[in-house]
Amino acid sequence: MERESLEMDVVFVGAGPANLSGALHLARLVKEHNEAVAAGKREGKPLGELEIGVIEKGAAVGAHILSGAVMDPRALGELIPDFIEQGAPVESPVKEDEFLYLTKTRAIRSPITPPPLKNHGYYIVSLNKLVAWLGEKCEEAGVNIFPEFPGAEMLYDERDAVVGVRTGEKGINKEGKRKANFEPGVDLLAKVTVLGEGPRGSLTKSLSQRLNLNDGREPQVYSLGVKELWELPDDRYPAGRVTHTLGYPSDTHTYGGGWIYGMQNRILNLGYVTGLDYGDPLLDPHAEFQRFKQHPAIAKILEGGKLLRYGAKTIAAGGFHAMPQLYADGVLLVGDCAGFLNSQRLKGIHTAIKSGMLAAETIFEALLAGDFSARQLGRYETLVRESWIMPELRKVRNFHAGFRRGRWLGIANAGLQFITGGRSWGLFDRASSEPGHVALKKLSAYGYKGDALEQRYDGLRYDGKLTFNKLTDVYHAAVGHDEDQPAHLHVLDTNICAERCAEEYGNPCQRFCPAAVYEMVEDPGAAGKRRLQINFSNCVHCKTCDIMDPYQIINWVTPEGGGGPDYKNM
Repeated sequence: MERESLEMDVVFVGAGPANLSGALHLARLVKEHNEAVAAGKREGKPLGELEIGVIEKGAAVGAHILSGAVMDPRALGELIPDFIEQGAPVESPVKEDEFLYLTKTRAIRSPITPPPLKNHGYYIVSLNKLVAWLGEKCEEAGVNIFPEFPGAEMLYDERDAVVGVRTGEKGINKEGKRKANFEPGVDLLAKVTVLGEGPRGSLTKSLSQRLNLNDGREPQVYSLGVKELWELPDDRYPAGRVTHTLGYPSDTHTYGGGWIYGMQNRILNLGYVTGLDYGDPLLDPHAEFQRFKQHPAIAKILEGGKLLRYGAKTIAAGGFHAMPQLYADGVLLVGDCAGFLNSQRLKGIHTAIKSGMLAAETIFEALLAGDFSARQLGRYETLVRESWIMPELRKVRNFHAGFRRGRWLGIANAGLQFITGGRSWGLFDRASSEPGHVALKKLSAYGYKGDALEQRYDGLRYDGKLTFNKLTDVYHAAVGHDEDQPAHLHVLDTNICAERCAEEYGNPCQRFCPAAVYEMVEDPGAAGKRRLQINFSNCVHCKTCDIMDPYQIINWVTPEGGGGPDYKNM
C-alpha cells in the first residue's frame, strides 16, 4: 500500500485542553526565541518555522470533549492572563456553593461546604466551547489542526523510540474491504509526539504496554460521568450556582455522587459519577443517573424543563499513585491519559492545561538541544514535580482509594487526609492496588437467581419527560458513525460472552455501557441460545467497556475519523 508520509516537528494527538494549551505555548516559545535571537537579545540559533500539528478524531475541535465542568482558572490564567478580555467562553463565575446528602426522599444540606468543594473564584464552563476557543488561538499562532484524523498506530524505530503516529484509514466497509472512497492513513513523522487522548487512550494503552510505562505504578482506576443539559422554564436555578451531592442512589459500597451547575440562558448542567470499581454486576451507571433525577429535590428543579443534550465520559481517578511514566524516547503524556485529575475536587482542566504547558517547555528545550531521547525528555517529569501540580495531587493521593472500603470509611479518610496533607491510615494507603474491574463480583455473590437483569432496577420506568432510556439519550448525544465500516469495538472471544459471562455476571456490558452498544440477542443459528450484538454506531467514545469488562477481552480502537458524538455546548 502506498502511504503518504508527512514530516512535522511536533505532533499532538488529541485536541483537548492539555494538547491545545501545549501546542499554543510551544508556538509562542518558538516565536519569542526566534525574535529574541534576531534582535540580538538572546544567544544561539533561531529554530525557524516549526511544523506543529494537532490531530483530532472528532469532526471538529471539541466534538468529543465532555466535562462537568467547574474550572479552576489558575493554569488558563498562566497561559492567557487576560483570557476574559480575550473572550474565553466562560458561562459564569461561581456565585454560590451547596453540598447535599441525599437519602431516598430527603436532601440534607450541609451547613458547611467541604473545603475541596468550595469553588469561589472559579468558573462554570462548557469544555466543548472552551477547547473550540483554544483551537482558534492555536490556529492564530500558526498551529495546524487536523480534525477527522484519529491516531490509529504509534510509529517506532528499531530502538523502540517513538518517531510519529499513523492516522486511521478511511473508506473501509464492514467486511474490511476497500470502498471507492478509500484513503490510507498518513504517517505523521515527528521529533516528539505528545499523547493527550483523554482517559484510557488507545495509543497510550498500547504504548504503555510496549514500553512498560506502568511498571512500579498502581493500576489506574476510573469513574464514569453521565450527563445531561436541560433548559428550564424559569430562573429557579440561577447561573453561577453549584451543587454537589452524595448518597442516593448509590449504595454505601459504591463510589458515586451528583452535580448540578447553573449556566447562562436557564441551561442546567447536571450529571452523576459512578466509580468503575463497583461490585454489583447488575449496576447500571445510566440507570443510577436516571434514579438520581427522580429524587424529589432534583425532580423539582427539573419540573417543566426540557432535555437538550446527553453525554458520558470516563475520568481517570487513580491520582498520584497511578500516574504512569510520563515520557519515553520521542513521546510525552499529558492531561487525563497521564492521570492528572484531582479526584477529590473533581477537577482536571487546570492540571491538564498546566501539563500541556510543561510539555511545551520540555519540547522547546529539546529542540534547542537537538535531543529527543528519554534522557532529555525526562525533564518533563522534573518540571511536573517542581510545579504546583504535584503538591496538589499528593495531598489527595489516597482519596479514591479510601472509598473502596465503603462510603463512611471513605468520608472519614477524606477528612483525615485533608487535615494531614494526604497521609492516611494504613487501611487506606494505596488501596487501589487492583484495577477496578477486579472488584466486580459474580451474580451468585449477591444471591441473584434466574432472570436477574431487572432485579436491581425493578420499578425504574422511563417516562420520556424526566427519565430516558439509553437510546433516547444517545439520540441527544448526536452520535454519528458510518455503519458500513468495521466495528471499532473488538471482542476477542464472543464465546465467553454467550456462555461463561452470561452465567457468571449476566453480561454486564449491557449495563455498564451508557449507550446501549452491547446487546445479547437470540442466536438464529442455535435455538435457545443468545449471542452478542455490537451496536457500535451508538458509541459515545467513553471507553467504559475497555475498562470495566471483567475478562478484559474488549479492545476499543479508533473508528473512522469524524465518527462519534457531537458534544456541542457540553
